[in-house]
Amino acid sequence: MIPDDRDQESMSTLNFTDLGLSKPILRALTDEGYEYPTPVQEAAIPAALDGEDIIATAKTGTGKTAAFAVPILERLELGNERYIGALILTPTRELALQIDKSFRDYGRHLDVDTCVLLGGVKSEPQIRALKRGVDVLVATPGRLLDLMQQGFVDLGRVETFVLDEADRMLDMGFVADVRRIVSELPRDRQTLFFSATMSPGVRSLASTMLTDPLQVAVSPPATVADNIDQRVMFVEKAHKRDLLADILKAKDTGRTLIF
Repeated sequence: MIPDDRDQESMSTLNFTDLGLSKPILRALTDEGYEYPTPVQEAAIPAALDGEDIIATAKTGTGKTAAFAVPILERLELGNERYIGALILTPTRELALQIDKSFRDYGRHLDVDTCVLLGGVKSEPQIRALKRGVDVLVATPGRLLDLMQQGFVDLGRVETFVLDEADRMLDMGFVADVRRIVSELPRDRQTLFFSATMSPGVRSLASTMLTDPLQVAVSPPATVADNIDQRVMFVEKAHKRDLLADILKAKDTGRTLIF
């Protein structure tokens, strides 16, 4: 069985057992139906296990989450004392929930505690989890900064920092928040960047946060289709629907996707 989000045409000839993973994690990967690592996993997992900084470019569906979650779980020093050893920063609540679930799945045979911080829900359950102590923290920038300012989050012992979907972080205007969060991390840490595109902005951000990173590119960087006409229109909030209606009524408006 191959998980739905994995590209079957790009499977490796290696098994996960060839990557030097421990039995509990191999059991979890087997539980999930994983047999062969994808190219990004084959390239990133051994380097991450060695403690290298990595900047990986790979399209959605190539197994990026396992590429950083598996080595993080291997490297965590789990014990009775719970502190944030790994921080994964991601732009949306949906991604945060997916990543948190992946850590729980891959770490099901380990004594590991995870916590996800995201907006749009009450913060009290998240605060209670933080007070109990967690090993892996997955967060969106806004909620993380909010709880940091309230004194509920201590990033002083983070060993591995992951910036997931770095390109979307830039697009969504999170750069200032990311820099504020990174300023609270230990200098001596491992940093992993995962992104669908390698834009100049991502390269610039990476240059300030990573040390001699391994470059992993398993597919050509994604680009915006050249047949899309992009425009910015400024309009009062009360008139947004009217403007949308006018655009859709225009004769040259073809097939339309509205977010």
